Order: sequence, then C-alpha cells, then structure tokens
Amino acid sequence: MKNLLMATLALLMMAGCSSEPTKTAQPEKPKPPEFVTGRSAFQKLYVAAHGWARDAQPYRLESMLTADSKGKDGKSALWRASFASAVQRGVKPYVWSGEDTPDGPSRGISPGTEDSYSPTNSSTQVFDIAFLKVDSDKALEVAQEHGGDKLLEKNPDMPIVYVLDWSRATSELIWHVWYGEDREHPKLRIAVNASTGGFMREEK
Repeated sequence: MKNLLMATLALLMMAGCSSEPTKTAQPEKPKPPEFVTGRSAFQKLYVAAHGWARDAQPYRLESMLTADSKGKDGKSALWRASFASAVQRGVKPYVWSGEDTPDGPSRGISPGTEDSYSPTNSSTQVFDIAFLKVDSDKALEVAQEHGGDKLLEKNPDMPIVYVLDWSRATSELIWHVWYGEDREHPKLRIAVNASTGGFMREEK
C-alpha cells in the first residue's frame, strides 16, 4: 500500500513538472501603413469597379493626404479612382486604403456613392488604361527635375499630391504633381505625360 501511494505521488509530481504554464493572449500589433504607387492602387480599384459595371472606364485617379501619408517617393496610403459607366448611366468612386485611421476609410477597397453620368461633361472624360504606362513615382522624378527638388530641400515634409486625368484638348493622359497642402494654390504644379514620361509644363 505504501509503495502504491509513493508511485502515485511520483506520477503526480511528474505530470505537474511537465505541464506548460497557461499562455496569456497577446494583443495584436496594429499593421503599419502600406504605401503604393498610383498604378498599383489603380489596378486593384479597376477590378473593383468592374464588379459594379462591366463597361466601367476610369476618368480620374488621385492620391489623398493623411497624417502618415504625404506622397513621398511617388506613393500614398490612400488612392481614389473615379469610374464612369454608359450602361449604368452613372459614375462611382472607389478608394483603396493601406492604413487604418479613425477619420478615414477602412483598410482595403471602399466604394463611394454613385452619381449621374454625362459623357459630354469635361470633368468626366474617360480614358483607355493602355495610355497609363508611367507610374506616379516616375512622374515625381520628372517633377523633381523641374523645381520640386528645390522645394523639398527647403521643406522636406512638404506634402505631394498626384492627380491623373485625360486632357480633352490634347488627347493625352497626364500626371499632375502638386506640391503643398493647399490644392487650390499649390507651391508648384508639374504636368507629366503619363504615356511617355516626358515633362509637359509647369501649370499655373
């Protein structure tokens, strides 16, 4: 009886030693912001827009400023593309977000509100995606060579905004690179051909 009791105690002690301590759940660390170029974001948004309308065509792509995303290196954590559909007779924006912010859209793709579409409206001139051969980071390089570098030397934290749209007057797809927070009166605005990457002009 004594031997049986000793053996039982030994087994209990071994079981106690081998059991692992209870692990406490660790809180998930927030994901860092993801910054991408305009073409990269556009490809995601283009697919989403075709879920709304099979004939959806883009007419505008633009980066959006956030506390963490200031347009450095031709990239942004927030891009908005606007599409038009003749079949749906409407226009609809889609936003890609690479970050989670309290006052911004959730990470991923978010559809906007659909509105009416008029093909004759100059502000909604659709373009063929085949014209988009130059990305926003290359457009920034061109803009830097035409005055942007001097602005960033004085103010390295100056925000940069990228806007892509079709010029009805010249039948060209254009990257507009804007320096400064005030979009109505930027410090500098450079137009770059989105098909060739060539410098076009300083916009006033």
